[in-house]
This record gives sequence, C-alpha cells and structure tokens, in this order.
Amino acid sequence: MKITPMLQQYLEIKNQHPDTILFYRMGDFYEMFFTDAVEAAKILGITLTSRSSKEEAEKIPMCGVPFHSATGYLAKLIKAGRRVAICEQMEEAGQSKGLVRREVVRVVSPGLVTEEQLLDDKENRFLAAICRRGQTWGLSLLDLSTGEFLVGEAGRDEDLLDELSRLNPSELLLPENRGPDSPPNSPSGEGLPVGFAALLPHCCLTRQPEHNFRLDPARELLLEHFGTTNLAGFGCEHLEAGIGAAGALLSYLRTTQKCELSHLERLTPIERDEVLLLDDSSRRNLELTRTISGAQREGSLLAALDYTRTPMGARQLRKSLLMPLKEVAAIRRRLDAVEELLRDQELGRRLDRALGAVYDLERLNSRAALGSANARDLTALKLSLAQLPTIKQLLAERSGLLGELGSRIDLLEDLHGLLAAAIHEQAPVGLKEGNLIRPGYHAELDELLAILRDGKGLIAALEARERERTGIATLKVGFNKVFGYFLEVSRAKAGEVPENYIRKQTLVNAERYITPELKEFEQKVSGAEERRLELEYRLFCEIRAKVAAAGSRILGSAAAIAMLDLLAALAIGAARHNYTRPRIDDGEEITIIEGRHPVIERHLPPGRFVPNDIALDQDERELMIITGPNMAGKSTVLRQTALIVLMAQMGSFVPAAQARIGVVDRIFTRVGAMDDLRRGQSTFMVEMNETANILNNATAKSLVILDEIGRGTSTFDGLAIAWAVAEALAEKEGKGVKTLFATHYHELTELATTRPRIHNFHIAVREWNDTIIFLHKLLPGGVSRSYGIQVAALAGVPAAVVARAKELLHNIEQGEFNRQGQPRIAAGVLPLPGSPDRPAPGNRPSQLRLFGGDDPLRRRLQEIQPDNLAPLEALKIIYELKQL
Repeated sequence: MKITPMLQQYLEIKNQHPDTILFYRMGDFYEMFFTDAVEAAKILGITLTSRSSKEEAEKIPMCGVPFHSATGYLAKLIKAGRRVAICEQMEEAGQSKGLVRREVVRVVSPGLVTEEQLLDDKENRFLAAICRRGQTWGLSLLDLSTGEFLVGEAGRDEDLLDELSRLNPSELLLPENRGPDSPPNSPSGEGLPVGFAALLPHCCLTRQPEHNFRLDPARELLLEHFGTTNLAGFGCEHLEAGIGAAGALLSYLRTTQKCELSHLERLTPIERDEVLLLDDSSRRNLELTRTISGAQREGSLLAALDYTRTPMGARQLRKSLLMPLKEVAAIRRRLDAVEELLRDQELGRRLDRALGAVYDLERLNSRAALGSANARDLTALKLSLAQLPTIKQLLAERSGLLGELGSRIDLLEDLHGLLAAAIHEQAPVGLKEGNLIRPGYHAELDELLAILRDGKGLIAALEARERERTGIATLKVGFNKVFGYFLEVSRAKAGEVPENYIRKQTLVNAERYITPELKEFEQKVSGAEERRLELEYRLFCEIRAKVAAAGSRILGSAAAIAMLDLLAALAIGAARHNYTRPRIDDGEEITIIEGRHPVIERHLPPGRFVPNDIALDQDERELMIITGPNMAGKSTVLRQTALIVLMAQMGSFVPAAQARIGVVDRIFTRVGAMDDLRRGQSTFMVEMNETANILNNATAKSLVILDEIGRGTSTFDGLAIAWAVAEALAEKEGKGVKTLFATHYHELTELATTRPRIHNFHIAVREWNDTIIFLHKLLPGGVSRSYGIQVAALAGVPAAVVARAKELLHNIEQGEFNRQGQPRIAAGVLPLPGSPDRPAPGNRPSQLRLFGGDDPLRRRLQEIQPDNLAPLEALKIIYELKQL
C-alpha cells in the first residue's frame, strides 16, 4: 500500500509501541488507524470510518475522539484492560516546514492511571511486579498517583496470593520468557502462582524483559533513582527477590512515563510480621471492604467506619482495616489519641472543619512531579496548604500521637505564598488558554495584559504625548495592514516634526511617519496575545517545577494529615454509635461484654439489636460450640466477635459495653456456603480448602471463626469432619486455638463432655402458637432442635409443604431406622418391576403403615390396658408385638 507521509509517521511510532492503542494527535482530535481503530471503535462505541490511501481503492480503518474530552474515552479503554500510548504534536502546525513532529509522551495502562477522573479517591491503584528467586517470591507494588512504593517477599504461593488480593493491583508485570500458564517452579523460577487468575481475574498482565527482574540491574537502577549507595536505609537490602521486582517496576515506569519520577522517594518494606493477617477468604467472609452479595462498598465495615474528610485519610483507613496492628504500644497510642479527641469535642469539631478543606495532597504532588498538574490542581494545593497552620496550631499543646502528628506537619509557607501570588483563582483547566497567572506576579506579563486590555487607551496616550512634544495639535496615530501603526501630520505641519520621525508615506494632504517607539509598540501589540500565552505557560511550568521540588515536604505533611484524619474519623464513629475503648494487652483472653455488630446494628431501629457476651481464653474456655436455628443470629455473633477484635487492633473504639482483647496474630474464618465457579470448586471443596488453611496455619494467638463445617457433604461425613476439626483445634500444638464454632450438628455438643475447655452455647428462641420467636441471645448450654420447619414457615414456604414436613418429621422421630438398618422414610419406595429386590405383591410394605392410616402395630398398642395386664399376659403381648 502506498501511504502518505503522515501515515508513515504513524506507523513508525506504532511500531515502537506495538502492544498499545495509539492516540495520534491531529489538531483537536486523537486519531486511531488500522487495527487500533477497529478495536477502539468497538470498545468505545464510536463510528468506524475510513481514510483513503494514495491508491483510492485502498481504505484504511479510522476513528477518532476529541482532544478536550479524551479522558472519558481513555477510561473505557483502560477499564477494558487496554494500554494506550498518548502521541502529542511537539510543535505548532504553522511552525514546521514539513510534517509536524510527534512523540509518545506517556503510556497509560490499568496500573499507570493518574487522571483524577479515572481514580477512586478512597483506594490506591497499584501496579505490581512479581518474580521468583529460588523458592522465594519477590513482590513489589507502586501507586504512581501517590508515590507509594512497596517491596516484599513471600515463601509460599498462598502468602503471595494473600498480599496480591489484599492490595488488589490493576496491572501485574511478569518476566516475558514465561507464559501465563507456566508452572511456578519452572527452571528459571518465573511464572504465575496457581490460583492467581481465579483470585484476580481482571488484573491486566504485562510481560517485561527478564533482564529487568535480575538482581544486579534492578538494584543498580534503584540506587541510581534514590541517589544512595545501598538500600539498607529503607530496610530492604536483604530482600533480593523483592528488589528484582521493584527494579522491574521502576524500569517499566521510566519506559512509559517519559518524565521525572521524583515523587517516588522511598521503598517501604511489606512487614507481614508486624500486622494482624487476614487471608482472602476471611476478608471476604467478614465483608471488610465489600459485601459478599453484590461486592458493594456500602454495607461493608469500611463504609460503616468511614467518617474521613480527606482522600488520604480514606486510604489510610482502608490500609489500617486490612492491616491491623499487633504491637500493643502502637495500638494504645492510637486509642489514646481517639480518646483525647472524644473528650475534647471542640477540638474534634475544629479539626473536622479544617480537614474538610484539604484536598488530596498526595495525588496533587504526584501530578506536579509527573508534569501533568494544571492550574486548578495548584489552586487546590494552595487551598489545602492554607489549612495547615490551623491544624498545626490545634495540635500544638497536645501530647502523644496527636502532638507528634502536629510536629510532623510542614506548613510550607513559602510554597503557599508562591501559589497565592502566582496562580489565578479562575484559571482554566487547559494550559494554553491563558489566564493562569495572577496580575502583579510578573512585570512583562502585566505589560502584555495591559496592551491587550488597554490597546486603544495606550494609542490615545501615545498620541497625546506626541502632540504635546511636537506642538502639532492635528497629529494623530493611524493603522493600516500595509504599514502597520503610523503618525500622520498635515503637509502644512510637516516641517515641524522632530528629527526622529521617519517618513514612510506621502499623501496629497498629509505625511505619514514612524518612530522607533511606535514600531516597538506595534510589535508589542501585534504579538501580545501569542507572547502572553507563551509567557504564562512558561511561568506556570516554572511554578509547577517548584511545587515538584517541594514534594518531599508535601508528602510528609500529607502522611501526618492522613493519620490525623483516620483518628478523627474513628473518634466521630465512636461518639455517634456509642463505642467504648477496648483494653489491649499481650494476654490470651478475649472478653466482650454486650458486643454488637458494627454494620448490622446501623440497619435496625435504635435499641433493636440484641448485644451478646463472648469470653475466650486458653485455660478454661477455648472453644465455644454454638447451636441454634437458622436466622437466630449465630453468624452475627461469630462475625461481630471477629470485627470487634479487628477494630480494636486497628486502634478503634469498639461496639461493646466492655472489651478486653489479647492481641491476635491472625483471624481465620470459615463462614457461609458458596461455590467458587472461577476455580471449578464445589461448596464442599471451598469449605475444605478454607478449613485446611485454618488447621495448617492457626496458632495459639489466632482467632478462628467456623460456621457450619461439613454442610456440603452427607450428614454422617459432615458430622465426622466437624467433630475431628473441633478436636484438632482444641488440641493444636498442645495449647489449642481460640475458636467459635457454630453448627447444626447437635451431636457436637457431646464434645463438651470430652474436653474441659470446650463449652456449649446456644442462641435462644421461644415457641409460641406452633411458631418460634427469635431472641438473638447467646446463652450457656446446647439445644437439640434446629426448628427448621418453623423457619421454613417464616420464610414463606407454602403451608401444605410445611404440614407435610411436620408429618414426616413426626414419623422419623418415632424411629429413624427399621430392623434392617434402612431409613423408614424410604420403606415405601419400591424397586422397579422385574427387579430381584422388588417384593412379591402380597408382601409389599404399605406406605400408609409408615406415614399414617390403619397401622396394625399402632392399633394393637392402643388396645392394650397396661394397668390390667398380668405379667405372663404382658410377656405374651410382647411376643405378639414382635411378630407385628
């Protein structure tokens, strides 16, 4: 195909970025061609057109989106998992003699989004990289929009998957020499851990050169970026596999972003040993950040606790919720700060007002460092910095964590002063439209603005000055397209003009002159608009560079504000919902008095939620078996116990009258029944996987929540498994694990007679007029009924079905098995005709005999009068009944 020079340029650039959709800037549009156009048109829902080549018969697929509204289209492509290369015009069309020079200024991918419209204020958007060195996984994650850069290692696939699912990256970098289905223990060690695709099905996978993941080039690149001689100052020098992953991330950013990455200031190790760990199933079962049904934020614990006022605080809340603390001193420091804010309500109100006026300092700083911040971003930064003196002053006299946070706030007065003096309050979003810089900031710009604003006035002033200087009252200033500005004097007065007047044109009755001053004025006026736009843009870029240079100071204040916002939000939640301060220690006791579920109680009328007590320890009450009907509240008691422990260890007050929490290292849950179709696993397999994880990894410092183990298989298998699991938890490592075990297997209550630290409890109900009333109260002792038929009636099962179920239950309860060991409920079911097991017609069992009707045994029993029987007669009747 013979193509135009423009398309030749397009293809050359496209060849440099083959795995992207190329946004090729042409005037006010981003154009796409060939297969890019076909793919993009389908995803974006826009018209696919065509462009003719030099040979008119050849049509080239083409589509485009407007430059000014490109962000929305970009978002759709990113959501679809595509990578987009942004190719800009590097010069104005009128300035180039030939083809306009174009370059890719950055590549946008699911993990490299910085546009405000594409980000969730309350969550990080991570780009991740993994690699394997020996038997160790290296992991690194980076949020380009905030500058957070994490590095860590994992010895097991399960630990790596836990970290990835917790931080939920949008894009994952992998060495390119292995495919997505490569085994993780392949010779060179790189690949995906088994289960990744099921756990993070929407994560975009991007292959990078294997060389980028190797230790030496990765460390060299990191040292060059941070300007250090080693990584020991970050506490990660020993993480060789992690350094490989971090170096690959940094290399990918340098390739795609084409700009300085100064806001990436440090590597932060992922310290799993310092936080309370929750695996993916526990986070899901407890609905920490999303509900199980619908995966909605509303209805989760995160939504219930979120009273933050800043985006940084909201992200800090999410981190604290997913990574609660284990160190007692650190937890108590947070609790002290929350308590101080609760006691001083005026302080809390004033902080709330000030924090409400602070924008997202982390992301504003990142956009400045990446060179994408606009004037409105800098205005938001200025307004945020204006609140720092108030916040710092409010914390000036405080002790503990609040005082420390106040001392860490850098007021950045110099930067605020610069922005206040320089950036126009009504600045537009675009940077080439003018009106970016305030009047009075720059003398040359003020002069250009004055020329544009007061051009006629300046001409009149010049004319008046020249009349006064020359004494020629008829002198005037004129303009035409040929000569530009000129001074016109009548021929009668031509002899009185000054020597510096230069004759330019002679008319019948007048002479026209120019002067150096007039030509200088002309140059100013004719190019004023263009020079003004160029100067404003240059000044703005200089100011943005000064903001980027202050990035470390901005991030320091942002971190302090984020933690302060978290503490203030926890105090607000505690005040509004009557939470109390938990007692935190290193002991082995978990005692909760009148505990409540922090989410469910919000959805009930005031006073309707029934609180419950829980007491667990390793000496007397280690495992609680909880029985009771469905809908009575067993799962609520289990979940609220785990959530109260978690809230306490993140430094929050808790929904309880009192609570004593001995810190736990992990919370495990096996709650609910669901298939995992993504992994091809049945309900029972999901149960057993989660149960195996608990049995293999729980310690004496863990808290285990089990709800209905063994439901996915037959009754006897399920009961046997549940019994064995309970025994194993009670005896694990000779000390056992603190466990709440809810079950419908009433036989499990017998466990309490075999081990002194196992205790039975039940959720109370009351029977009334053949129905039940749920009391939702946890009481000592077990129960022997599940009230399933009554619950079915409450759920709306038709009355005829409920009545039939009652009839069947009555008959089954009379004797579950016959003399042959067969269930009586199946005694009336006959084999197919001709089957050797089918009895003769005269010997077929009667269904009426089992389920009502004329039963000879029942009739004979009704005839007997026990009080009138002699012993020998009674013995004779027993033989008779045996025959029946």
